[in-house]
Amino acid sequence: MELRALRYFVTVADELHFGRAAERLHVAQPAVSQQIARLERELGVRLLDRSPRRVRLTAAGQRVLEAARGTLAAAGRVQAAAKPVMTTVRIGTAAGLTARLERGIDALRERAPEFDVVLVDLPLEARLNALRQGDLDLALTRGVRSVPGLAVLPAWTERLFAVVSRRHPAAGRPTAGLAELAGDALRVPSREHDPSLHDVLVDALRETGLCPKDGRPAGTLQDTLVEVGSDPRSWTVLPADQVAEIRSTRVRALPLEPAITIPGSVVVAPDQASSGAECAVAAFRDEATD
Repeated sequence: MELRALRYFVTVADELHFGRAAERLHVAQPAVSQQIARLERELGVRLLDRSPRRVRLTAAGQRVLEAARGTLAAAGRVQAAAKPVMTTVRIGTAAGLTARLERGIDALRERAPEFDVVLVDLPLEARLNALRQGDLDLALTRGVRSVPGLAVLPAWTERLFAVVSRRHPAAGRPTAGLAELAGDALRVPSREHDPSLHDVLVDALRETGLCPKDGRPAGTLQDTLVEVGSDPRSWTVLPADQVAEIRSTRVRALPLEPAITIPGSVVVAPDQASSGAECAVAAFRDEATD
């Protein structure tokens, strides 16, 4: 007994008309008649009374119809169970995290291959608000240690690099000392353009006890790199992941000495902190600790 025959029979029983049933099934009417006739022969009963004017179910047809519907429903559940379950993971992100995102998404797919990723690039406050409102599943952040109403899960640390012009006196050295850079103008993206990056960089530098000379606030990160590349008496500071995305040949990135690091975190809603969040933290952790 074929499921196709049961499906044809149920459709005819719904329509009580072979022509309309054939239209619903997108097949020729003789194919429907043949399948019904074959089913009746297999069952040894007449399922439908046919006449030129009407089609109606027999008593046996009424009984078989209920069983046929149940069989088709069960077959549908079997087919659905065999299909991979696709879920969507919405990740809030920001500039300078491309490589970490690529590694993290690959790691997540190793654990659960069937999911779709939606990346949403938002300023920090908008990222956190989207999490609170349920519009994101998780967010990646730098320098965030606690957030009211959300769970901040430490995932990685990034070393800070000094970025200087190729013509800067320190450009040829393996590292850059904060003391030797203190007399040059420190250019960082303005708080207006990137408040989270601005604050985390300034706070990290202040914790060293050294006070670099403040330069004129820059606009975007790209503007900052262009201006630093054109001025050998200025510099900026960036996290390692962001340094990896610099494409300018006019600047050089040097590890700061003494080393300064900033934390990176996966932020989730509190009810997600104990479920799949550990997998997310592991996925976005530094390669050395994966």
